[in-house]
Amino acid sequence: MPTFARTVLAPITVEVSAGAVARLPELLADSRISSGGRVAVALGPGLGETIAAELDHLPDATVHTVKPGSLDSAKELTRRLRDDHRVDALVGIGGGKLLDTAKWAASDLGLPMVSVATSLAHDGLASPTASLERDGVSVSYGVHPPLAVLADLDFIRQAPAHQLRSGIGDALTNLSAVADWQLSHEVNGEPVDGLAAAIARTGAEAVLRHPGGIGDDAFLSTLADALIQGGLASSMAGSSRPCSGGCHEIAHALEALHPGLATHGAEGALGALVCTWLRGDLALFKELSAAMRRHGLPRTADELGLNTAELATAVAYAPRTRPGRYTILEHRELDSVALERHLTEMMHELD
Repeated sequence: MPTFARTVLAPITVEVSAGAVARLPELLADSRISSGGRVAVALGPGLGETIAAELDHLPDATVHTVKPGSLDSAKELTRRLRDDHRVDALVGIGGGKLLDTAKWAASDLGLPMVSVATSLAHDGLASPTASLERDGVSVSYGVHPPLAVLADLDFIRQAPAHQLRSGIGDALTNLSAVADWQLSHEVNGEPVDGLAAAIARTGAEAVLRHPGGIGDDAFLSTLADALIQGGLASSMAGSSRPCSGGCHEIAHALEALHPGLATHGAEGALGALVCTWLRGDLALFKELSAAMRRHGLPRTADELGLNTAELATAVAYAPRTRPGRYTILEHRELDSVALERHLTEMMHELD
């Protein structure tokens, strides 16, 4: 009987632990990424200086400090590295913006990239996309996913609380995104990668039901695992479908109509709560609401800094942010007046 298999684009090494930065030489050698430690290291300002002081165990590394988050900064990093033929790989150490900048540069140069997360704001530490600002607008670029992923708990513990809460929200959105994907399959016949969906959902459920918080290493490890799983699921699916549905459409709408209210992950979690309510999944709605309350994520328009009518207008606008992606928002086709009524009803069900 023939044996069937598929190739999955996944990191060679994944490590979530304290002291991960200190073990970089061992990881680079054991994974055959760079036996001699001839790597370029991309760091951001601020925390980057602290990290640079700890890189004496990589004496052959060249360190590049960049202002991360824009396409221009990614191109500048590419320009610096283009003529350095000694470099075996690019190691990005920092938060989401830094890692996205390094992923873009590594992909442009055809270099293996090692992602070392010092914060957990979203699933970009392992995803095949890089969100970079171009002409004042955030644009998502397809990139090669990291060859190895590390999350250093020593640094993650020091990350601002709002960044960690954003990561929690981003992980929780997978539950709504997968449900939207399955809805599109039922209505439109869109193919669903069952393994990618299961991986994204499993990580999100671990965060959903973990009793700990951001001051707990066990919870931070669970969160890091979930965000890595989200990135892996997107790589397997060949799209962001396992991690992005109506929930992220709502987050993008809020960013467009009311910039600066909250982090993308926090707004995405509120979007997931709204979509779950519109889907009629009351059991998941209750669990999601409880988890968001436990972690201090906004669950209502008021907690976000809006009134209910403004939030309803944003939800009605949301499908325009991702034309062609079928979600519960497109399925219900509710106008802002009907959505305001639903949001009011939803608030009465919050614990």
